[in-house]
Amino acid sequence: MNARVNSFLVGEGQDSREVQSGSGQLSSSGNLESQIEEAYKQIFFHAFKVDRDPALESQLRNGQITMRDFIRGLLLSRKFRDDFYRCNSNYRMVEQVVNRVLGRPVHGNRERLAYSIVIAQHGLQTFIDTLLNSEEYMDTFGYNTIPYQRSRTLAGQALGTMPFNQQAPRYDSAWRDKAAMRAPAKVDWQYAIGQRPAWLANAPAPWAQKLWLNTVATGGFVITGLVLWIAVTMLSTGAQ
Repeated sequence: MNARVNSFLVGEGQDSREVQSGSGQLSSSGNLESQIEEAYKQIFFHAFKVDRDPALESQLRNGQITMRDFIRGLLLSRKFRDDFYRCNSNYRMVEQVVNRVLGRPVHGNRERLAYSIVIAQHGLQTFIDTLLNSEEYMDTFGYNTIPYQRSRTLAGQALGTMPFNQQAPRYDSAWRDKAAMRAPAKVDWQYAIGQRPAWLANAPAPWAQKLWLNTVATGGFVITGLVLWIAVTMLSTGAQ
């Protein structure tokens, strides 16, 4: 019954997640830089220097785009597609984006299924635009508020909900297992006794590779020696 109630969070340290930029204009440079960092943290959890988008940041600093547009740019970036979209199914992608954009878990399987159909039929961009243009997002965050996790403090519950980055990691065990099958980190005992993994099905056998390398190396030495012998013989004949 209380899955969609308003926030009952008591004033504490989590209030700093609600970073307001005012009525359309970004204020001081220090406040702007902290907002940019919070936006990266909200979408990527942590952004390295190579993951940052200088062009998008410049547009935000110059007032050409709002914070909502900045969030949209991060969600459509190559970083988010490679590290989140490609690592998850449509169902899990819905959970990831809803947690980051709307600041709450998915409201059951019906919402998860409905948004996954949007991704399958219209793509990731349409799904992101649907969330950012929704009445829930505009009423909660608007144009200039960075999305944050809307934790609740209920009677009999001392702590708020767990951070969504711990509830829904970047990828789950299914992607990890598939990645291990494609390129395992180390050779296991089955490979050692001759049962080759699927990712090496079309590759030459190890003994064939060694034989070929030894043959090429031996042939290279023989050809090099023959060329040197011909050169020495020609020089000695010319001297005589």
